[in-house]
This record gives sequence, C-alpha cells and structure tokens, in this order.
Amino acid sequence: MSEDDEYGTDAVDSGGGAERTFAPLPPPPGRGFATSWWGRAWLQALEDTALDGQQLKKGRRLAREGGVGAVSVRPGRITAVVRDRDGTGHRSDVLLQELGDEAWDRFLDMAVERAGHIAALLDREMPPHLVEDAAGAGVDLLPGIGDLEPECTCGTWDHCPHSGALCYQVARLLDEDPFVLLLLRGRGERRLLDELQVRSAARAVGGAEGDAAEGAAREAYGVPADEAFAAGSILPPLPVPPPVPEEPGPPPSLDTEADPPSGIDPAALEVLAADSAVRAHRMLLEALAPGHGRQPVPAELTPEQDAVRMVADARPEPWIAKRLAEGSGRPRAELGAAVSAWRYGGVAALAVLDEEWDPDADSLARARARLAAAWEEGERPQLRAARARWTVAGADVQLRYDRDGRWWPYRKERGRWVPAGPADDDPASALAGASAGG
Repeated sequence: MSEDDEYGTDAVDSGGGAERTFAPLPPPPGRGFATSWWGRAWLQALEDTALDGQQLKKGRRLAREGGVGAVSVRPGRITAVVRDRDGTGHRSDVLLQELGDEAWDRFLDMAVERAGHIAALLDREMPPHLVEDAAGAGVDLLPGIGDLEPECTCGTWDHCPHSGALCYQVARLLDEDPFVLLLLRGRGERRLLDELQVRSAARAVGGAEGDAAEGAAREAYGVPADEAFAAGSILPPLPVPPPVPEEPGPPPSLDTEADPPSGIDPAALEVLAADSAVRAHRMLLEALAPGHGRQPVPAELTPEQDAVRMVADARPEPWIAKRLAEGSGRPRAELGAAVSAWRYGGVAALAVLDEEWDPDADSLARARARLAAAWEEGERPQLRAARARWTVAGADVQLRYDRDGRWWPYRKERGRWVPAGPADDDPASALAGASAGG
C-alpha cells in the first residue's frame, strides 16, 4: 500500500474480513483519545509498555494534530504512515500476538453460553463480564504490559512518537468498534459472527434432540428468546422505524380573540410550549442513540438551572429572558456567562462557573501532575494558582479544574471571567482553545 493510497481511503473490509482500512480521522479537539473502558485499557497497555513517557507525549501530540494517516488493521498488526511536524512520513507498525485456533474455540464456546455476549458485540460493546469470562476460559482479549510491540522506519527500538500516535488513533477506532481488537487478535467480524451463529444453532438443535419433552414444548410454544437472538437468521428482520422529524414541531398559537384568564401570559406559554417541543425532540434522538439504555438517568434540574437552560435553548425575547434571569437567581449581566457555560457543558459547566473549591491533597497532586505533563520542557506558560483555578500570567486566560479531574478554559471579557470552551482532559488543549477564541 502506498502513502497516497493510505490517505483519503474510506473504511473498508476486504472480502475475507482479513484486513480493514480506516480513513484518517480528524484531530480530536475537546476530548481524550478513548472514552470506552476497553479503549482506555488499550492505552494503559501502551503506557505501561513504553519506557520513555516523553516519546508517548510527542506521539499524543502528533495524533491530536492529525499526523496519522489511514490505519490498516489485520491479524497481528496495525499499520499507518505517521507524519512529523515537518511533513516527514514514517511507516509505523504495532504488533499484537494472534490467538491460536484452540483459544478461539474456547472463546466461541464461552460466548454461545451467554446470548448477552453476542448481543453486546453486535451493539459494538465489550462489557467487562465478556472479557472476564474470556479470561476465565484462558483467552486474554485485551493487551497487557509488553504485548504491544512497535516497529517503525524511524529506527527507534522502543515505542517512538510514531508508534505512540498510531496507538492513540487506534484507541479511537476501538471506542467505535471492538471488532477492531478481535480482528487484530485473528478473527474478522464476518467470520466470527458466522462461527458464533453455527455454534448457537448446533447448540439449540443438540439440546432439542437430548430432551424430547423440551423439544415438544418448543414446537408448541416457540424458541426461547435468547436462542432466537443468538441465531439471528431464525427471525425476520425488524421493520424499519419511522424517520425522526428533522426539527421540533411548531408550538400552538395562543393569539385568540378571547381574553386570557387572570394571571396567564399567552406569550410565556408559547415559549414553554416551544421549549417542550425542543426537549421532546432531543429526548427522542437520545433514546434512539446507540447505548442509550445503559446511560444513567440524568438528575432533575433545579428551577435555577432550568431557567438557564431555557435561555440557552429557546433564545427567547429580551423581556422573557429578563424574567428567566430573575428565575435563575442571577443578575441580567451575569446571565450570558451562565448561558455560555450551559452550552459548553450543561450542569457540570454551570458548577464550574459558580463554584470555588479547594482541592484536597490528592486532587491537587493529580492536577499539578497533569499540568507538568501537558507541555514540553520550556513550553509551559507561567500559571498563577488560586484554589482550583490557574491563570496565565500576563494574559486574560484561565484554566479551572473540576471535581472530576477535567479542565475548563475561561477568558476575561469586560472584567468578567466567562467560559471559553468545553472541558478537556488535557490542560494544554483546553488552554489552546481558550487562547484561540474558544
């Protein structure tokens, strides 16, 4: 594969499922490289294996700047061309040992015992109990210390910035599709699912032959749901759901000839109806999103928080915004900062805006360690610390550290500190967003 072929290639799966190529991903501003637990486990294996943390830091920067080209994934190996800041390209490979046929047999036997394992994989999830059950069968899916072996044309024998950047990019692919890891271990998605279906069907038939009474019951009452789901070809596909409306419906008009009852403001009711339509549309989109059933139920908003949310979402007329400002418990001059915070991060961002807190010794040590590791030597700006806030000396830019270990950028405008962007796990990235204008 040439370098020209690698850049701009769509994600494809070869006919046999033995290799997949993913187009270059855009830089990931505003978030870390792994959000799933298995993606973070992949990065943990990388960081535990590498002997030089500075090389990994440079690799993380290359990946964040878009230096990783198309990524090829095949059994035992991932490959990409990684470009340095000066444009020099290096072919970098990372090797991971494939599972043998006997190990795959144990994994497949384990998976068909629990239909939930198959369902999770089909949902592009890798729950901890699947990995634990596989380990109990003697099959290690996730890499451990020393399992990610680098090869790079730059000549470095340990993990270099190029192999590190490749691993950080692959963590993003794993977030979206754990079958990438299974392919790296030796089985493509299509082959794996075919083998699971064959074993599931054989297990169902064998059970029926072994128990005549149970077979008669199945004939009369159908197939147990877990077996039907595991052998998906038994059932016809579900009907296509109706399309989701592109936008919320219009609110009703309350402009009638009749006078409203005392104490009722029709214009305010129209705003509430429009807000309800927006919330219902958003809830529908969230309900249809993958993994929604596993998300925690959001906490109910306080009246003050909900007033800020309504201004952020509905963008009401000034006279209604004034009433909502009163409901939020904020002066009108401070409402704009609260609205910006909401749009960047909801309840969590509002807490960062309003709250000043003193980190305990452990939290403060973690924050200082993150700050120390975020910049190359000599590049770190001078920061003045005050409680959980770090202000850049000589600049109207600030970082705020929250209780979950994230960094929020702030800028000073007209004498007030206002949110300048979403939270980031990397303080350097958060500060860069604030310095560039959010």
